[in-house]
Amino acid sequence: MADAKHKRRVAVIGAGAAGTMAAIFAAEAGGDVTLLERTADGGRKILLSGGGHCNVLPSALDPARYVTDSSPNTLKKILRSWPLAEQRRFFEQTLGVPLMCEAETGKLFPASNQARDVRDALQAQARKLGVRFRFDATVRELRRADDGARWDIHLKDGALVTADAVVLATGGLSATATGCDGSGLRLARALGHVVHETYPALTPLLAEPPVHAALAGISLPVTLSATVAGRRVAASGAFLFTHKGYSGPAVLDLAYVAVRAQLRGEAQPIFVQWTSLDEATWEQRLRQSENVQVATVLRRELPARLAAALQAEAGVAADCRLAQLRRDERRALVEALTRYRLPWTGHAGYRHAEVTGGGVDLAEVDALTLESKRQRGLFFCGEMLDAWGPIGGYNFAWAWTTGRAAGRGASQSN
Repeated sequence: MADAKHKRRVAVIGAGAAGTMAAIFAAEAGGDVTLLERTADGGRKILLSGGGHCNVLPSALDPARYVTDSSPNTLKKILRSWPLAEQRRFFEQTLGVPLMCEAETGKLFPASNQARDVRDALQAQARKLGVRFRFDATVRELRRADDGARWDIHLKDGALVTADAVVLATGGLSATATGCDGSGLRLARALGHVVHETYPALTPLLAEPPVHAALAGISLPVTLSATVAGRRVAASGAFLFTHKGYSGPAVLDLAYVAVRAQLRGEAQPIFVQWTSLDEATWEQRLRQSENVQVATVLRRELPARLAAALQAEAGVAADCRLAQLRRDERRALVEALTRYRLPWTGHAGYRHAEVTGGGVDLAEVDALTLESKRQRGLFFCGEMLDAWGPIGGYNFAWAWTTGRAAGRGASQSN
């Protein structure tokens, strides 16, 4: 560790998941670290995640499931810099936060089921390593000091913080109630960086009029699919009908294709396969000569209200029996069951989005240290960067990994 007199002064802006992790590893690497946070306590997104339980990590990590407009190879390099097993050991052994795996989903949560334990343990570790927290500190301007080697950080209250290196970890525009406002992305643009267009990701979809409001509260596992630039993309998981539209992990994971299409002014069909049964299997089941109602066959696989709604939309009478089912009715019903076009018209926006898509192009940073290639001594991490992943701990894994890399880089660079 560097002598106290020659410690590299590191300012981390943003005390969320990525920023607090950056502060920890910057301090561990010998930096004299100040963590600036605009809210009164920091880590609010951690507290809200997983319904207050905090899905810390996935039990397996597939880089191909991340979405980026940057180089997928650079994304992989960044992700592999801190293997998942080592991340888990950090939480359990260094922070003293034991994790448990939810068998059904493979998600890792704190054994206490309390998100606050994760946030507090991160902050406690940072303080243990000498990090100084400055809450209610809003950055107004970031610019080079007169000597050209350091950074001057001007705060809203008139205070000035000078640092040898700065880590920007202010997040994106999602979950605005937690303090995210896109200010870091504006600073990145002002400093000459390429920032890909941002958009709300992992956000619910809306339908106006709410044609399925009567089904609100129904949840079931489905597969959603869409075709983007000639390539099929899909998401499987729970689907939830809401009073205003659709939510649940499957919807959140695939919502970005709808959001981005709407930004381009294009229509984007999204199709639902309501059960695990494919077209051929449903054809077979609906061709049987059983003297039973079609509704009875559908209810064996679907919630009763949804079964009735799909049957009605397919134009099949409620009391129709299998033997009475006409060929055109059967085809319409199979289509509704296996390739139902979801009638979405909009999305819930940044306010309800779990992450922000877009951000600083990964080509703008060194893949090992996350230092800007345009501004020496400036580092990016977390949602600032152009990458996000599906529900299930993927975005925290990105935050922890990039925070660690940026913090280390900021303390060790010359």
